[in-house]
Amino acid sequence: MSNYSDHPKRKLGNSDIEMTPVGLGCMSFSGVYGPSEDESAINLLHEAIDDGLDALDSSDMYGWGHNEELLGKALVGRRNKVVLISKFGQVQNPDGGGNLVNGRPEYVYQACEASLKRLNTDVIDLYFQHRIDPDVPIEETVGAMGRLIEQGKVRAIGVCEGNPETIKKAHSSHPLAAIQSEFSLLYREQAEEAREMTLNLGISFVAYSPLGRGLLTSHFLDMDSLPKDDPHARHPRYAEENFTHNLMLAKKLADIAIEKKCTPAQLCLAWLLAQGQDLVTIPGTKSKTRLEENMGALQVSLSNDDLQNISDTVPAGSAAGTRYPAGGMKGVHI
Repeated sequence: MSNYSDHPKRKLGNSDIEMTPVGLGCMSFSGVYGPSEDESAINLLHEAIDDGLDALDSSDMYGWGHNEELLGKALVGRRNKVVLISKFGQVQNPDGGGNLVNGRPEYVYQACEASLKRLNTDVIDLYFQHRIDPDVPIEETVGAMGRLIEQGKVRAIGVCEGNPETIKKAHSSHPLAAIQSEFSLLYREQAEEAREMTLNLGISFVAYSPLGRGLLTSHFLDMDSLPKDDPHARHPRYAEENFTHNLMLAKKLADIAIEKKCTPAQLCLAWLLAQGQDLVTIPGTKSKTRLEENMGALQVSLSNDDLQNISDTVPAGSAAGTRYPAGGMKGVHI
């Protein structure tokens, strides 16, 4: 791997936290997109961190604690080299249905203590409310998160998938360093709407799924159809007709990537990062090759004409299929 620490860092909102604008989303280490071996994951993390990767994104919901425990092991002797991001708020449904949400202040403290223990650390750098609880005023949840900062257990806070009004209310309760929401060339309408508010308030934007859950990589470009056992298939954007349409958009971007002498993933990450210094990304992967490819986006330079051409090639709203199945959509941009 090349050294990533040579690239300019970006400051997260009002905090004193800085990170290289391409971090690593760690969800796939907990079996979300097929099986993952802990030993391989830890080896990948060690190599990447030693080469300058400086931001890791986890959640207590990924593997219901497994992901944080994995990072706790991987970060022994390396904790001070990374911005450690985690989240709380999604809880298991005792009936086995879709996840529930808990934003009550007493749960905020309980969840943080449990995450600190699993992560084997004294402080979480950036702590997010993973999903907003519609039954608890956002000011109450964020107020409790602010007290975690006062207690020294968290350095900075944010919320995930808030709409502009929710972000404004949350920020009024305690300054947010960042919000985290899905943002990619394929799925950007809600992100751009939220970002109008975050830019006004000086809040950074952590973009997850910046490669459209794989659609904007080269992984699917030459496939005639999606394998039935592929874990991506549960997402509406991968449904048969949607997948065909979205693949057509991805191939247009791949053609531009050829012109720019980079991969489709690098082009799409570079486009996103060029939208502003407030943006950082956390593409997820279990693969050393993919990780190196994603970090290579930091070397891609796009002119204003390039950026406009890319935006025009895949206009906002042109992708087919919602970001999540119907149940999941109820919890985003609220």
